[in-house]
Amino acid sequence: MADARRRYLYTLGALFAVVWTALAIAPHDRADWALENALVLAFGAALLFTRRWFVFSRTSYTLIFLYLCLHAIGAHYTYSLVPYDDWWRALTGRSFNSLVGWERNNFDRVVHFSYGLLLAYPIREIFLRVVEVRGFWAYFLPMDVTLSTSALYELLEWGAAEVVGGDLGAAYLGTQGDIWDAQKDMALAATGAVIAMAITALVNWRARRDLARDWADSLKPGNPPGR
Repeated sequence: MADARRRYLYTLGALFAVVWTALAIAPHDRADWALENALVLAFGAALLFTRRWFVFSRTSYTLIFLYLCLHAIGAHYTYSLVPYDDWWRALTGRSFNSLVGWERNNFDRVVHFSYGLLLAYPIREIFLRVVEVRGFWAYFLPMDVTLSTSALYELLEWGAAEVVGGDLGAAYLGTQGDIWDAQKDMALAATGAVIAMAITALVNWRARRDLARDWADSLKPGNPPGR
C-alpha cells in the first residue's frame, strides 16, 4: 500500500510539473507570474519536506493537485485575463458570461471558491491526524481555517501590491474595479469549505463511519496501512 501511495503521489507530482512547466512558458506578465507562484513554490517545498512525517490520503493529494492546476492557469494569464469565455465560445458559439449573467472575468472568484471546496478536506485530515478532533469540531475547524487563511492571503496580497505598486500591483490584486473584491473572495472560500464539509459529513453518514478518520487511524503504529 505504501509503495502504491508513493507511486500515486509521484505521478501527480510529475503531472503537475508538466502542467506548471507548460504554463510557465511565455506567461502574459512574467513579473505577476513570479508573484503568483511564490506561495506555490513554498507550499510545494513544504509538502516535499514533510512527506516522511505527514502523509495525506490519495483523495487529499488529488484535491490539492486540482487546486494547484487551477492556480497555475490563473498565474499564466493573470487571473483577470483568463480567456475562459473565449474557450466556451469556441466550443458552443455562446458567451459563458452571458449565459450565467456575469459582467466580469470571474476566474479568480472560481479559484477562491475552489480553495475552500478543494482544500478543506486536506485541512480536515491535518486536524484528524495532529490533534485528533472529533464530532462537530472535525467539520467546523477546517471551515474556520479556510476562512482565516483566506483572510491572511488577502492581507498578504494587499501588502505585496503595496510594495511592488503600479501596474504589477494592480494585476496581482486583480480587483477589476470591485471595492468589495477581497470580501467576496473570502466569502466564496468560506462557501466552498462549507459545501466540502457538508459533502464529507453526508458521505460519512451514508458510510456510517468517518472515512478520513479510518485513514488517520490506519497510519498509527500497529495498524494496517491506509489507502
